[in-house]
Amino acid sequence: QVQLVESGGGLVQAGGSLRLSCAASGRTFRRNAMGWFRQAPGKEREFVAAISWNGGGTSYADAVKGRFTISRENAKNGVYLQMNSLKPEDTAVYYCAADSDMYTRGSASSHEYDYWGQGIQVTVSS
Repeated sequence: QVQLVESGGGLVQAGGSLRLSCAASGRTFRRNAMGWFRQAPGKEREFVAAISWNGGGTSYADAVKGRFTISRENAKNGVYLQMNSLKPEDTAVYYCAADSDMYTRGSASSHEYDYWGQGIQVTVSS
């Protein structure tokens, strides 16, 4: 059974930092793009960041560009999201996602991802 499990969320003050981790099990995603999405209360799920299968390409939503960094460690079958200068509007449930197609660059569209984690809460207080 394929699982993506997020960790590292929690409560932080505005201006602080958090590092989210996503650990995959059940199969390897070393040849697959991965991404992070988030969903705030009352809002639709939105794209945060994506990373290509080999880590050579990344993309970010405008709202997080310059503050968040996505990275991956294929040896550990994991992907990470370093979040700095957090703002109250970053409060949301954050989801890790993986594309089942190989050698992809990563997409901002949630429809391109086939595997999803259960989500983890990030709360930024003002």
